[in-house]
Amino acid sequence: MNTLRRAAHVTLSVAAIAVATACSAGGTPTPAASVTGAAGTATQAPAAQATRDASTATAASAPHAASGTVRKAGKPKLGIADITPMGEKVERVGVGFPIIVTFDRTVRDRAAAEAVLQVQAEKPAEGAWRWVSDRKVVYRTKTYWKPHQKVLFTARLSQIPGNQAAKDVSRRFAVGTANISVVDTKRHVMKVRRDGKLAKTIPISAGRGGLRRGGVDVYLTTTGVHLAMGKKRVETMTSSWLGVTDPKDPLYYKLEIPWAVRISDSGEYVHQSAGDYQFLGKSNQSHGCVRATPAGAKWFYGISQRGDVIQVTGTKRKLDWRNGWSYWQLSWNQWKRGSALPAGSASASATPTPSASPTAAEDALQG
Repeated sequence: MNTLRRAAHVTLSVAAIAVATACSAGGTPTPAASVTGAAGTATQAPAAQATRDASTATAASAPHAASGTVRKAGKPKLGIADITPMGEKVERVGVGFPIIVTFDRTVRDRAAAEAVLQVQAEKPAEGAWRWVSDRKVVYRTKTYWKPHQKVLFTARLSQIPGNQAAKDVSRRFAVGTANISVVDTKRHVMKVRRDGKLAKTIPISAGRGGLRRGGVDVYLTTTGVHLAMGKKRVETMTSSWLGVTDPKDPLYYKLEIPWAVRISDSGEYVHQSAGDYQFLGKSNQSHGCVRATPAGAKWFYGISQRGDVIQVTGTKRKLDWRNGWSYWQLSWNQWKRGSALPAGSASASATPTPSASPTAAEDALQG
């Protein structure tokens, strides 16, 4: 089942995706509504977190301030409105997680802005930025992050020419367990590996197909590399994504679904099956979501972190890379072409962190 609701601070525009999938969720959920905290428990992500980073850095963080150079007067021309995901004190993230930076206005000089963005990891990995809109840029690694480490993002905004009045910003992320799941829609099973070891095999039922909109079978689960974007203990799912709101319509439904982990913008989830347990492990009967057993869905919900990898195989409908956090759908060469910097730029790799302690520019309000 699916939802058309999305949170602006963690999702990309999917205008190029002609049709939404499966069912819709009622209310106003966001992919950040429930995340895994540092202790591994489900916590609510503070709504105000997204906009606080731009005011947390100190003048000591700017290299030119240390040299005695006086900042130019005036208002900054460019700041950061949001950084996703949350900081290390709020959540642990999966090994596929992207760093999504949204600026507070249109970026006129993308190369200058990208050049001051730095990613430092305790376990370095090659990575690159890709611009996905005139205000948003996303960082992805070539291969998945190594688990159980810290990654520091720093934006030295004051080093952008003409932007000296801006405050530098940074945030440290905590990478948790490597949860990598493979959903085999032909064998009707989901295998979950944690740090490389098979942890659980769960009988599932995926999208049954058979309902076409704009030439697309919207009842098929999309094949491709999804990332967990958020989770809700109970999600209200309805048929409104089909334009069906009349309870008398045969296609109408409104269901309260437990243990829902969202894996796309168009509304695909891994969740507990709403009955019909006889189909689990045997046939595909959903509207596009991955239905699981009550015990399997609850367990999966419990371990899920934003940025966990869920790879779906076996359907004829391909996942669009702009659908949610589906950035791994692009090859590495395709991804790098979205950078505004020359190939091989030093800022395009996750360099080693100099120390485990926060920097002067560290986000001081992250949870």
